[in-house]
Amino acid sequence: MSEHQHTHEDLQTPVHPVTADEWDDLYRTSDRLWTTNVNPAVIAEIGGLTPGSAFDLGCGEGADVRWLADQGWTVVGADISEVALERARSIDSRETITWMSFDITADAFDRKYDLVTASYFHIASDDEATLHKLADAVAPGGTLLVVMHDPEGMRAHGRSPDGFIWPDDMVRILGEGWSVVTNDNRERGIPAGGGNHVNDVVLRMVREG
Repeated sequence: MSEHQHTHEDLQTPVHPVTADEWDDLYRTSDRLWTTNVNPAVIAEIGGLTPGSAFDLGCGEGADVRWLADQGWTVVGADISEVALERARSIDSRETITWMSFDITADAFDRKYDLVTASYFHIASDDEATLHKLADAVAPGGTLLVVMHDPEGMRAHGRSPDGFIWPDDMVRILGEGWSVVTNDNRERGIPAGGGNHVNDVVLRMVREG
């Protein structure tokens, strides 16, 4: 999802949503929770690819999905929050976009995609099954793009980076059958999260066909 327009003042004890109800409650705290800017890493990593089918996990209000559709992709924007999806639908209802209620821990992918993206969807270190499920949705020759908050930025934002599967872990866990194109810690270009989130951790892998 696109980056948060920071609305919470207490960074010492942040409460990170997990369930659909918790995410819905968070979205209701603001008329627009995330910015309308596409994630800079998505532009950098996907801009040169030939458009096909795409699945954006945790799409939020849909900024990345709209950008992908603008580039010619046929996109599924998936999120656990119905509030977020309703906002996304109201902004863009074109035929090349499907807005889907989706909980990766419970729901199955309907097909394999040429591109699967997950921006700021942090997977717990004891949940390798979710990583495999996400990766299995990538078609042979397709691309998996994962963008995460830089660990130092998370600490500055009052959250611990411990307990998540990071790109180096993903490369190790997924193993053979994948080619690493990008595994990088880079400046976002547009600081977010109250100015604390200045770097992204970016992993782009291609599934061998």
